[in-house]
Amino acid sequence: MTDTNTAQLSAAGVSIWLDDLSRERINAGGLEKLIAERNVVGVTTNPTIFASALAKGEAYDDQVALLAKTGVSVTDAVFEITTDDVTRACDIFRGIYDDTKGFDGRVSIEVEPGLAHDAQGTIDQAVKLAAKVGRPNALIKIPATVEGLEAITAVIAKGISVNVTLIFSLERYRAVINAYLTGLEQAKAAGIDISEIHSVASFFVSRVDSEIDKRLEAVGTDEAKALKGKAGVANAQLAYEAYVQAFDTERAKGLLAAGANRQRPLWASTGVKDPAVLDTTYVVELVAADVVNTMPEKTLEATFDHGEVRGDSISGSYASANEVMDAIAAQGVSYDEVTELLEKEGVEKFIVSWNELLDTVTAALESSKPTAEDAK
Repeated sequence: MTDTNTAQLSAAGVSIWLDDLSRERINAGGLEKLIAERNVVGVTTNPTIFASALAKGEAYDDQVALLAKTGVSVTDAVFEITTDDVTRACDIFRGIYDDTKGFDGRVSIEVEPGLAHDAQGTIDQAVKLAAKVGRPNALIKIPATVEGLEAITAVIAKGISVNVTLIFSLERYRAVINAYLTGLEQAKAAGIDISEIHSVASFFVSRVDSEIDKRLEAVGTDEAKALKGKAGVANAQLAYEAYVQAFDTERAKGLLAAGANRQRPLWASTGVKDPAVLDTTYVVELVAADVVNTMPEKTLEATFDHGEVRGDSISGSYASANEVMDAIAAQGVSYDEVTELLEKEGVEKFIVSWNELLDTVTAALESSKPTAEDAK
């Protein structure tokens, strides 16, 4: 399968991760199939993905029934169910993790979204999740809120690998890189092997387009409408420039020389929401060395089917990307206002999904509780 579009994408330096996980997919061999046929080398999850997985099918029934017998709380049940899925997925990807020396073969699991503004709570749960999964190729997802930055540093300092999520702005992205480097410095000072610590920074793409395009449409001029569908890619291209610059500093070079790994940019929210935009845009326009693209299966299949991989499509794009963002600002659209809103909404949406997950598991536990007749 070396001549497929996904193989070409991998050859161009992009790690393809699937933005989805379910027990049904695990049990049916779906992950192994995607590894073999679609060049998938990792998986990301979030509360929305787990809420969807739990609401469908019967793959979780046996475990839910066992948990119901023990009388565990719904939050403990969710913890057990989600960490079981992630542990099994980690085992499926372990060969890739070993072959790539920790670069890929990664599976992410997120701290509870309600902890997004609770640094210590995030740290405590990240440690608990890492210990429960107990696999070196797990990544603990921590949101890039202001409080999350403190947690990222502390968790990295403990030697735990992290996927930083919900990054929308370049300023916050630079702060995320700083938090990672600070954590590495603290880990190194504590005698922890920093070569074992890995991290990705999940920079969201389509949500930026959706919000900015809505505002450009409201402006209503031809100039404004001509800019629709351009902000997400331009913003991500500038994020890659920030990544290159940050890891070319003397501070970063010193850590890399001591065995540290770069915190790779990960393109998240890569499913195209505007039917006027080509469905592979957030893949083919964001190709460069050392990036991760986490795709919902629909985007993955579109890329495999008709994604036109042209090699590096980021390097050399920075001037034009800046022009796009400047032109959008000239239309009266505030970048800071948009990115602050998207972070707030991102946390809120995951909290809604988390509550849906709790409701689904609560109902499943109730329906699985042993009856008096069962006890006879």
